[in-house]
Amino acid sequence: MSPTPSAPSPSTPSDPSPGTAGAGRTADAAGGSSAAEPTANGPAVNPDTGIAPGGQPLTRLGGSAEYIGHRGDPESTAKTTGSAGGTGGRMLRRRALDHEEYHALVQDRMRDLDALEASGGARLAPGQGLVVALDVDGTILDMDGRVSERVMASIARLRAHEVPVVISTGRGIAAAMPVVRHLGLSTGWMVCANGALTLRLDPDAPGGYEVVDSRTFDPRTAIETLHAAVPDGIIAVEDPGVGFKVSRLFPDGELIEDQQVVSFDELVSQPVTRVVLRAPGMSVERFSEIVADSGLHSVEYAIGWTAWLDVAPEGVTKASALEVLLARLGADPARALAVGDGSNDVEMIEWAGAGVVMGSAPQWVRDRGDILTEPVWRDGCAAVLDAVIERVRHP
Repeated sequence: MSPTPSAPSPSTPSDPSPGTAGAGRTADAAGGSSAAEPTANGPAVNPDTGIAPGGQPLTRLGGSAEYIGHRGDPESTAKTTGSAGGTGGRMLRRRALDHEEYHALVQDRMRDLDALEASGGARLAPGQGLVVALDVDGTILDMDGRVSERVMASIARLRAHEVPVVISTGRGIAAAMPVVRHLGLSTGWMVCANGALTLRLDPDAPGGYEVVDSRTFDPRTAIETLHAAVPDGIIAVEDPGVGFKVSRLFPDGELIEDQQVVSFDELVSQPVTRVVLRAPGMSVERFSEIVADSGLHSVEYAIGWTAWLDVAPEGVTKASALEVLLARLGADPARALAVGDGSNDVEMIEWAGAGVVMGSAPQWVRDRGDILTEPVWRDGCAAVLDAVIERVRHP
């Protein structure tokens, strides 16, 4: 892919300064030290859903102009005490759409689907080879680790119509499994690690899943290149189903999975599904410039909402994994509907017969989709899914 950094939001709390997390527990990226015990310092699990909200990606989920603009709206904000995500002691109170508003939103999405079909697209409706691929953070999961009742209901209705619903996420296995469990998806398929891992969900398998496809690469060149470009950065490699091996701990609340501090030699010792570079304290603009000038090549990469880089094997994206999966299922990508909001969703959005972009996405991501829907806190994804289901009644 030709990587394009996701646009930064208008306002964001500053990143923690380098070295504040895991001080004294660092493995020297140049020489190395002995490995530490696994550590969990990720975001708190939502007690109602059992899901940890996305750490780094969601620090700016609400960074769209709409979200920031509502922070000063007395009807949409409430006084808080030391609440994370607030600004000046104030925090967004996300008001769900009422019935009439939501019904109007579904009608709008039905018109969008009709227009897409009229322009030459395939008819997307249950019972006609439809496959639905859904991103997680910022698409079906909100900043608090919640999935709305409307999203839950729309996914259940699709499943009742025997439509395959494929969760397609940048999360690793350990962070993604609580999501599918909460959704009630004990069978089916899931794409993790931005396409590097494809799982078959099976309640009888250990952990509730079987890895059916794993794409790895030798991380040495990428890690050496990134360390030379950002010497103070945190480097991590994914250990599927376990967590991440890291050069030092990530700032608190950022990495959902467990972390184990290891030496440089161990980071580069074997093929991996993903390399992550994090540069706390660096602006995303400067970070993007450094990465672009680093000479990183023969891999896929996507820059997140902050100074955070995911590096994947060359040619591996959510779209590439879904392409292989649909071939396995005997399904046509022209009859796939994909919904997402981030830079790591772009290939999937462009690949699908109908690519839907959430309203919280950066403008350059919005420009890649066929349909623009509302943000997660206004049930934009649920409205699209319900619009698809309504087409059964309105052929």
